[in-house]
Amino acid sequence: MTVTLLLFASYAEALGATTLDMELPRESTVGDLLTAIRSRPGADRLPPTPLVAVNERYANLDSVVREGDEVALIPPVAGG
Repeated sequence: MTVTLLLFASYAEALGATTLDMELPRESTVGDLLTAIRSRPGADRLPPTPLVAVNERYANLDSVVREGDEVALIPPVAGG
């Protein structure tokens, strides 16, 4: 199945893209997706457990992803 990974700010910079189509086995979890992305160059700059949203809702590592889902890795935000 294919899910779309959305990357923002420093995560997009580290991985060289703002979106990635990821091929995963059916019934994969957010944790499985993170494991798959860590094989890509630049992924070593991601934290061990980044903040994640699936279809605009916060998700945890055990959340199951489905065909066509949008998974966003949300970087830390700083400001004043």
